[in-house]
Amino acid sequence: MPLQIHDEQRVRTLTLDRPDALNAFDEELYDATADALLAAADDPDVAVVLLTGAGRAFSAGTDLVEMHRMSTDPDFQRGRHGFPGLLDALVAFPKPLVVAVNGVGLGIGATVLGFADLAFMSSTARLKCPFTSLGVAPEAASSYLFPRLVGHQAAAWMLLSSEWVSADEALAAGLVWRVCEPDDLLTEARRHAEVLARRPVTSLVAVKQAMTAPLRAGIDAARERENAAFAELMGGPANLEALAAFAEGREPDFTALPG
Repeated sequence: MPLQIHDEQRVRTLTLDRPDALNAFDEELYDATADALLAAADDPDVAVVLLTGAGRAFSAGTDLVEMHRMSTDPDFQRGRHGFPGLLDALVAFPKPLVVAVNGVGLGIGATVLGFADLAFMSSTARLKCPFTSLGVAPEAASSYLFPRLVGHQAAAWMLLSSEWVSADEALAAGLVWRVCEPDDLLTEARRHAEVLARRPVTSLVAVKQAMTAPLRAGIDAARERENAAFAELMGGPANLEALAAFAEGREPDFTALPG
């Protein structure tokens, strides 16, 4: 099972558990995480969900080996939920979502922070939105949520540059709420999650609904724009060069591609 689930004090901890793959999301992990969020939403004994990763990574984003197969194999079987279903579950999740970024976070390992109600990050962790380095478009409504969280220029740098962002930079920008020493990260995230979990679930849901309802139309529109751009670019020259370079262990060269 690529996802570990643990309940304590009305906090359900979901731990991404593909450490050998840096917790990259394959279709199985997308399905398992979406199912876990849907189950937690409906479970009256769960007040808060805490999401983190096992090993030295939070999540390396979408599994690029599987992504390459998906773009080249017409017989590839997608999961029941996949990436779109996980996003649906995140958008609709009615209870507080606490994220503890324990290590590197790439792609969805970074953009999931747009859906976090509280985000904690290890001082040694780093984030990257690698979309331009993969020749694709943004995802997870990050083109809408990130500018709201961190301002236009900080969001533009993250989404356009494909460069690493340190924990201190993420904190200064407002992408995360607290930076902790690695050994303190889960303790601090859990302590705050348990404070929330002692409150009535009905009230937690009402507060979150009041805060997120005005964003739904913007999220939906951003996802539609991003999906259209992603579909256009996926399998295109830049994306195929990026995936080939990854498979061959080299840096991609986009300079000869048409603009």
